[in-house]
Amino acid sequence: MSARRLAGLGGAAVTVALVLFAWLHLTGPSAALDWRTRTISQYALLDNGWAFDTATLLLAAGSAAILAALVRARVIGAGSGSAAALALWVAGLIGVVWFEKHNWAVGPSPSGDIHRAASVVAFLSLPAAALLAGVPRLRGPHPRAAAVITLAGMVSLLCFSPILWAVLTEPWTGVRWWRAIPLGAVERVLGLAEVTTLLLMAWWAAGQAAVSAADPVSRAGNRSR
Repeated sequence: MSARRLAGLGGAAVTVALVLFAWLHLTGPSAALDWRTRTISQYALLDNGWAFDTATLLLAAGSAAILAALVRARVIGAGSGSAAALALWVAGLIGVVWFEKHNWAVGPSPSGDIHRAASVVAFLSLPAAALLAGVPRLRGPHPRAAAVITLAGMVSLLCFSPILWAVLTEPWTGVRWWRAIPLGAVERVLGLAEVTTLLLMAWWAAGQAAVSAADPVSRAGNRSR
């Protein structure tokens, strides 16, 4: 399958996932949750939790397609750090679904601990993938796309910084980190930034594939790599 088609399919899957996440905020028992304090994965514990699981798995599938598109378009190498980080993002998303978060009405669980670890891996891996893909290409033949991806990765990391700040300052403030910030709101802003980054990476792969198809010199260069 061509890089452009993979990028299009991946972008479509990510977009449908985003629509499902939005639907959870507006419909059913999930709409009653306080989005400012409750994390997105809290929806998985409700009657319409299937939508959360479906959206997250669609996001993982779309991300895998975008990863394949980036490799096929020769934007990143199959064995590169960026590809590895994107694969970790996909694995983290699957882990978020496979291991259910803590249900505090019952108490903590090993599954909840793994769920939290998978979330952290996913949240950090995507901006790492964007930076590892974008920064080395800022002086390449198409620096504008690389600059956009680099900026998106930096914004995603910046959106994660309130969580890091809350964790690091907990010993001094005495406030548990998930209470020190509006965790639900922070997570949603972070998630939106990361999904935007992912869609921009799909755009980069499709654009690079189009350039390579139209430019015989670029095609020859790609074959020589």
